[in-house]
Amino acid sequence: MSKPKLFIPGPVDVAPETYAAMAGPAIGHRGKDFEELYSSIQPGIRQVVGTIRPVFFSTSSAWGVMEGCIRNLVKKKVLNLCCGAFSDKWYGVAQSCGKEADKIQVEWGQPIAPEAVRKKLSEGGFDTVTLVHNETSTGTLNPLKEIADVVKSFDDILLVVDTVSSLSAMPINFDELGIDVLLAGVQKAIALPPGLAVFVTSDAALERAASVEDRGYYFDFCEFSKNDAKDNTPSTPAIPHLYALRERVDTMLTEGLGSRFDRHKANNAMVHLWGKRHGFELLPPKGFRSLSLSCFVTPENLDQAGWIRSVISNHGFAINGGYGKIKGKTFRISNMGNETSETMQELLDALDVELPKFLS
Repeated sequence: MSKPKLFIPGPVDVAPETYAAMAGPAIGHRGKDFEELYSSIQPGIRQVVGTIRPVFFSTSSAWGVMEGCIRNLVKKKVLNLCCGAFSDKWYGVAQSCGKEADKIQVEWGQPIAPEAVRKKLSEGGFDTVTLVHNETSTGTLNPLKEIADVVKSFDDILLVVDTVSSLSAMPINFDELGIDVLLAGVQKAIALPPGLAVFVTSDAALERAASVEDRGYYFDFCEFSKNDAKDNTPSTPAIPHLYALRERVDTMLTEGLGSRFDRHKANNAMVHLWGKRHGFELLPPKGFRSLSLSCFVTPENLDQAGWIRSVISNHGFAINGGYGKIKGKTFRISNMGNETSETMQELLDALDVELPKFLS
């Protein structure tokens, strides 16, 4: 039985070319062949991230690097900016690592206000801030530049930015923004199978990590930096994923990053117009809506679960029925990765065909 095509907020559909790239030859990871593979990815992925710094590759989900950020950077207290399931989880991870943590908590679907960050940091005692740029659970796009500017106005406070569902779907310039750690998984906008995370660190982040004695090993930022100097990774890497990452990055640059960003924006607008036509309300307020996915409030007269099942069984497309405490109360449609206006229209047409059957 064939599996449905995924229009969920990750993992997303993977191109045949990417799967083909993953079938590259087995190579030793402590030799010239791997060093050439590693170095061949760097110029392109740095363009995607907007940096001249090394981009590190972690054989893990993004959560591995997220925990690594807490262990490497937090010596005093971390401020977690919480506006949905994944940003909220940062607070729990910080506590599970034994770190002192505080948070700004807003209603799910609402963005983080930069002035609220300024007010909280003014209380003193913080050395790290975590921000989810694009909150996947709610489709909320936080004001990254404005929050980064606030954090930079304080001395010795490092900014960690989770770009799991925004990296490569919209412009993010690590160097210009003055971010200290940027991280993402590859199974969302980059459109690889799960199993690899990418991240970048500032000099200040590496200096902080070097001063933390209990930062661990597997996600030790200093080890990543030391091995990067040799075009390598601290531990055995997911070589098939790196073949695939090289293929996707090359494809992105062939398309042109500007064109890629425009494609995501246009596809996202298609979904918003479709929702407006049906009277579906988006959860986040205008001006703070994701460009890589859409999160709609489920109408009371819609049998959402039945509708989603019918679209899968009759058309072979899967969307998502909400996440966490808003599961069933919202539904999410992804437009990230390789999707085009044609593939998005195929999905929207299928949703339209099945929708009347499940409205009361």
